[in-house]
This record gives sequence, structure tokens and C-alpha cells, in this order.
Amino acid sequence: MTRRISLAHLTAIDLAPPKLIEAAAKAGFDAVGLRLIRVTDNTPGYPLMHRPAMMAETKAALRDTGLHVNDIEFVKIEPETEVSALVPFLDAGAELGAREVICAPYDPELPRLADTLGNLSDLAKGRGLGISLEFFPWTAVPDLTRAHQVVQMAGPDVGLLVDSLHFNRSGSTLGQLQKLPRHRLRLAHLCDASVQATYSTDDLLHTARAERLPPGEGEIDLGGFLSALPENTTIGLEVPMTRYLSRMGVKATLRRVMSSVSRLIQKAEGQNPP
Repeated sequence: MTRRISLAHLTAIDLAPPKLIEAAAKAGFDAVGLRLIRVTDNTPGYPLMHRPAMMAETKAALRDTGLHVNDIEFVKIEPETEVSALVPFLDAGAELGAREVICAPYDPELPRLADTLGNLSDLAKGRGLGISLEFFPWTAVPDLTRAHQVVQMAGPDVGLLVDSLHFNRSGSTLGQLQKLPRHRLRLAHLCDASVQATYSTDDLLHTARAERLPPGEGEIDLGGFLSALPENTTIGLEVPMTRYLSRMGVKATLRRVMSSVSRLIQKAEGQNPP
């Protein structure tokens, strides 16, 4: 398997960063994504920029395991977002050696959203970090086409994070993905799910946040999705499975998702899965 595989924090969101890193290493991941900013009221965030003891523990876990931090998340860009307030967050990412910052589009005024992204990108670049915008079907940036328009306005360095779940449920196409500038696609999220004709907002949110499937266990064309991405795109496994995790535990959950993506990628690369 030649692709770099990272564990997105949402897959095991109740693990603090040091424990997540240890669990990811044991399951065979190359890297992790860390959620330093809380996203919802019922899921945690781990603000290492304000917790020096946990930051030290996290860096020790990285040294001990040999893993690295691929990305930190996520910046919910809203109309009132001030990029200067995010400097401690960016500094924490730089201290961790992260490569990418994931941003979410919650400003309906797209030119202002693009300006914020561009300003954030300028701050991040000086710290060795890239900025990537992830789109969600329930936001003002619901699909690949709109997301590409925004990152073009934001500047040449802003990336575009495509999540296979949101990609499929937004009506975006593989043809559109294949035509995107390759340098924009530095990170993608991978999971599987059932496919329906239509989805309510509640359907979209529940699956996205709580009940996805490991790659290859649902109905999304993940082989086509992977083939449409550049070969050097890092794959983040974002597979929250709340019921399975509570029943089987973290070790079994991570083993299941890692085994699934290994089989999928080996098949896509023309190898014989074990």
C-alpha cells in the first residue's frame, strides 16, 4: 500500500491525542488528524494550545510511535471569524509538525468566506501549514463545484478537502473531481455508507457525525473516488461508528477500518489483497 493513511480524530473522538496516537500506531496508521477545536456540544475538542501538559504528552507519543500529525481541525469559518484569534491554534499545529489545517464553510457570503480563507492561509503558510476547505451538503458550500469556486477566490495555496461521504451525497461527480487542479487535493477523507436517492438534513448530519461504514462495506464507488485523486493525496480515515465502537472498543474498531482500507487500496492498485 503506497498511500499515506491517517486516522481522523472523529473515528475515535473520545480518545485524547496521546491515546489516539498510541492506538493509531498499534493499528498500523502512518499519521493522525487531531481535533483541537470543539465542533459540537456533544463531542470533545482538545485545545492543546491551552494545555501545555497534554501538548507535552502528545509530542512524547509522537516521538515514541514514529507517527506524525497530518492535520489539525477544524476552523469553523463564520461571518464574525477573526483570523488573528486563531494564531495560538496555528502555533500549536506548527509545534506538532502538522501539514494541514481543515476549515469548514459556515459563512454564507462567499467572497467574505474566501477572504477569510486567504488571510488564514497567509498566516498558516508562515508556520509551514496549508489550509484546506472541506465542503458539506448542508452548508452554503454544498458541493465540489462551489468549493472549487471558493478556493480559487481564496488564493493559489488554499486546498480542497474532499470527503467521500459528502462528495457522494452532494451530487458531485468523478468527472468533476478528475478535472480539479492536482495541487489543491492534498488531503481527502474516506469512509463508506449506504446510498439513497435523497437525504434529509438530519440524515446527512447523523451519518456524518455518528454512523458511517468502513471503506468497502457500503455502496459508494470508492474505487473510482480513489482513482480520481492524485497518488500523493493523504487519505484520512474518518469513520465514526458510534454503536460499533461502544460495543467492540477502540482496538477492534481501528483494526476493522484499517483492514478495510488496506483491501480497498490494494485492489485499486492492482495488488492481491491478503
